[in-house]
Amino acid sequence: MERLVGEIDQRMTSDSTTTANPETEKVTETGSQPAFAPLFKIVLFDDDEHTYDYVVELLVDCCGLSKESAFRCAVEVDLSGKTTVFYGPLEACRRRCERILAYGADPRLPRSKGSMKAEVQSR
Repeated sequence: MERLVGEIDQRMTSDSTTTANPETEKVTETGSQPAFAPLFKIVLFDDDEHTYDYVVELLVDCCGLSKESAFRCAVEVDLSGKTTVFYGPLEACRRRCERILAYGADPRLPRSKGSMKAEVQSR
């Protein structure tokens, strides 16, 4: 079960329309051929070095999730070992993933040595 969280970055002109499906985002500009941009996702992986509070803060700061959505992701990553935290174009996913990887250790746990593990995957 995957869910859409966060916002998809879109840089389009005002005379463009967007429709989305599970595999691609279709961008049609007035007077041109349709273009398809594949969507990607960020997967966050569980470990024993971070608290729920840290995960919520990380997802709010790095992915723009609400605290409620971030908490649901924290529970899911804890129970299943991974969770999808963002869908979007490749560059948007890369930027957010880099922020996650650079977020740093959880100050609440002395054994925490760095940020959580995450990666960009194709859908």
